[in-house]
Amino acid sequence: FLPPPHQKHPERISLNSTMGKKKVTSSKTEEVRLGPQLREGEELFAVAHIYASFNDTFVHVTDLSGRETLCRVTGGMKVKADRDESSPYAAMLAAQDVVERLKRIHVTAVHIKLRAKGGNGTKTPGPGAASALRALARGGIKIGRIEDVTPIPTDSTRKKGGRRGRRL
Repeated sequence: FLPPPHQKHPERISLNSTMGKKKVTSSKTEEVRLGPQLREGEELFAVAHIYASFNDTFVHVTDLSGRETLCRVTGGMKVKADRDESSPYAAMLAAQDVVERLKRIHVTAVHIKLRAKGGNGTKTPGPGAASALRALARGGIKIGRIEDVTPIPTDSTRKKGGRRGRRL
C-alpha cells in the first residue's frame, strides 16, 4: 500500500475530513435594505391605483410599469361591517397602511391613477377616493401626477333596469 504522491502522512488518512473540527460561525449583523439603491435627495416613484366604487375602495401600489405589485390594501380589509368598506374612514386606514409599507421599501413619491366603476356603471369615484388620496399625501408620500383612468365607453352595453327603468 503506497500513499498517493500528494499525501505526506499515510497514517493520517481519514474518510471524513471535517470530523473532529468545530465549525466557527461569525455573527455579522448586516442591515437589510429593501428597494433599489438611491442617491441622496433622489425620489423613488411608484404608481398608486386607487379604485373607488360605492362598495369598496382599493389602494394598489405598483412599480412604474404596473407589473410588480408593491402593496395592496382595501377598505374591506380594515373594517368589519360590509356597509363601511367604501367609507372615507376605511379608505383612510387602507392608505395609511400603504404609506407604512412604502416607507419600509423606501418609495418616496407616487403617481396617482384614480378610477371609478366606469363602463355602464357610474363614472364618478366613490366616497373613499378623496380621503385615500389625502391620507397618502399626509403620510409624507409626495404626489406626482394625478390621472383619472375610469373606463368611459364610446358606446356602451345596455344599462341595467330595463326599458321602463328602476321603479321604486
